[in-house]
Amino acid sequence: MLLIYPAIEISHEACVQVVHGLPGSEHTYSVDPVEMAVLWRGENAKTLHVVDRDGVAAGTVVNREIIKRMVSAVDIPIQVGGGLRNFEEIRNVLDLGVYRVVIGTAAVEQPGLIERLVKEFGTRKIAIGIDTREGHVLLEGGRRIVDIDVLELAMRMKKIGVTRIVYGEQRADGERILGYDRLRELATTTNIRITSWGGAADYKDLVRIQELEKFGVDSIIVGRPLYENRFPCQALWRLNERGLTDLGPTRRP
Repeated sequence: MLLIYPAIEISHEACVQVVHGLPGSEHTYSVDPVEMAVLWRGENAKTLHVVDRDGVAAGTVVNREIIKRMVSAVDIPIQVGGGLRNFEEIRNVLDLGVYRVVIGTAAVEQPGLIERLVKEFGTRKIAIGIDTREGHVLLEGGRRIVDIDVLELAMRMKKIGVTRIVYGEQRADGERILGYDRLRELATTTNIRITSWGGAADYKDLVRIQELEKFGVDSIIVGRPLYENRFPCQALWRLNERGLTDLGPTRRP
């Protein structure tokens, strides 16, 4: 069964996107990342993907305290990316109780760091984020493009012990697309577990990605389409939430 990661992107201590509710339910949805985590957990999310957008821009983790509160608020694994470029910082984030970190820029520039992290924390704690635009690898949140072959980078990471890659494709305008063919190629060539980084616009796209599970593409991060209620079950969720005054049943005691 394909695992879906709702994406929560944090910028200036708020969510970049807010759930579009039914008329009359606007009060339910918050820009607070912690409340958004609880909302997705209440809608039966099994895990969350959190991006420190400020950290991406700064090159260092910015929203550490918010991430800490998110981890404490829900009883599901959270993976975190954004600004993770040195050992101490990554260790500090993992010490918050984060299940896994996703590292992009440092994987290209500091492969020795990745090897050290895998040895120190184990393969389950470290994933490599490979984001691409028109076949080129992006670093620093897309601000820098490097001429590195995706498969070559993936195999380099495999050799130092990496067992999961988070792979995404963008168009020239930055819009995420479903890189179906490359996902399949990555999974079959490297034999590494792959998480698709966005690109699923609707239920049909999820079904298509599900076809790749037998090759090792076992999960997908979903952002804007999930917030815009493009999936059939979400109409029921929104109706249910109109009557809620508290999204707290999923909070830890």
